[in-house]
Amino acid sequence: MIIGLLVNPIAGMGGRVGLKGTDGVVDEAVRRGATQVAPGRALEFLVTLSSLKLSGVELITCPGAMGAEICKRAGIKHKAINIRLGPKTTAKDTIRCVRALYESAVRLLVFVGGDGTARDILDAVKEGNLSDLLVLGVPSGVKMYSGVFVVNPSDAAEVVRLVNEGATGTTEFEIMDADEAAIRQDKFMVQLYGYLTGPSVPARFQGSKQVSPETVDEHEAQEAIAKYVIDTMPQGQALILGPGTTIKALADLLRIKKTTLGVDLFHEGIVYNDVNESKILEVVKDFAKAWIVVSPIGHQGVLFGRGNQQISPHIIQRIGRDNIRVLCTASKLTGIEGGTLKVDTGDPEVDKLLRGYIRVVTDYSEMRLVKIE
Repeated sequence: MIIGLLVNPIAGMGGRVGLKGTDGVVDEAVRRGATQVAPGRALEFLVTLSSLKLSGVELITCPGAMGAEICKRAGIKHKAINIRLGPKTTAKDTIRCVRALYESAVRLLVFVGGDGTARDILDAVKEGNLSDLLVLGVPSGVKMYSGVFVVNPSDAAEVVRLVNEGATGTTEFEIMDADEAAIRQDKFMVQLYGYLTGPSVPARFQGSKQVSPETVDEHEAQEAIAKYVIDTMPQGQALILGPGTTIKALADLLRIKKTTLGVDLFHEGIVYNDVNESKILEVVKDFAKAWIVVSPIGHQGVLFGRGNQQISPHIIQRIGRDNIRVLCTASKLTGIEGGTLKVDTGDPEVDKLLRGYIRVVTDYSEMRLVKIE
C-alpha cells in the first residue's frame, strides 16, 4: 500500500493566540507569538505509524515543510515528490502536491491541517477527477467542522493500519468550512462545500459539527443550567468561558458580554473579551480559584481542541480537572456521536489527564456522568 502525507505547516497557528483561524492572518499570528502546530501533529502521527511496524507500506510525501522535513525528524523511510515550493506555502501548493502524489500511485492521502486544507484537497480531487483517492485528516486547524478528521494523530495511524489489513470500507465525509473573517466578528457562517471519500472507521473520526437547535425548550434548558452554575459558584471565582450558545446563556445571566465564538475571561467583576492564552495567564494569578466552563461541540462531542485552543494544555494543567465545568443540554448530549466526549488538546499527557468520567450539567441541579475517551 502506498500512502501519501501532506502537511499544511501554518494550519492552527491562529488558535492559541485568539485569531480563530489562520487564513490570511499568518503574519499577525506570528506577531502575537504563535508557533507552528502542524509539524508536531504530523510527527505524532508518524511516530505512532512507525511503532505499528506495518508491512508492505510505502510512504510518499511532499517536499520540505509540507512533509519531508517531518519524516526525517521521525526517522521514517519515505520518498518526496519533485515539486518546487516557495518560502510560504499556499493553497495552490496543496493542490499541486495532491495531483503529484496521486500520479505517484498514492490512493490513501493523509493530510495534516484544518478545514481550509480539506477544501483545497477537495478542489484538487474535483479538478483532477481523482475519484478513487481516499482521504484521511489529522486535525491541526482551529475549527475543523468537517467530518474527514480523526480525533487525534494516533487515531490516524490506527486507521492506516486497518486500511492496510483490509478491515475498512469507505464512506463520504462532509467538507465544511467557516468564514473566518465573519467568525472574527462573532458571526457564525459555515458552508458545506462537498464530500471527500475516506476510510470508514466511525469510532476514530470526529464527525461533522452539528449546530445547536434553536428552540424554546433548548433556550430554557440553557438558562436553567446557567442559573445552577451561578447559584453554586463560590464567591470571587474566575471563569474562563469557552465558545458556544450554552456558555453565552451563562454570560447573559451574569450580565456580561460574551464572544459567542471566542474565549472570554470573567475575573474580579471585569470581563475580558476574546482572550488568548497569554492574556489568561497574565490576568489569573490564582488558578485554584478559577473554573474552565465549556460545552462540547454538537455531534462531535469534542471538549478541548476545536475552536477553543486559547484554553491551552498549560492552562488546563494549572486549573486541574476538578475545576472544569461541562455544560450541555440533554438534547445536545443525546445527539453526540457514540455518547462520549473527546479531547484533543495537542498534549497527549493532558489528554490522558482528562480521560475518564466527568460530570456534565444538563439542567438545574441535574447532572450526568459522561465518559471522556
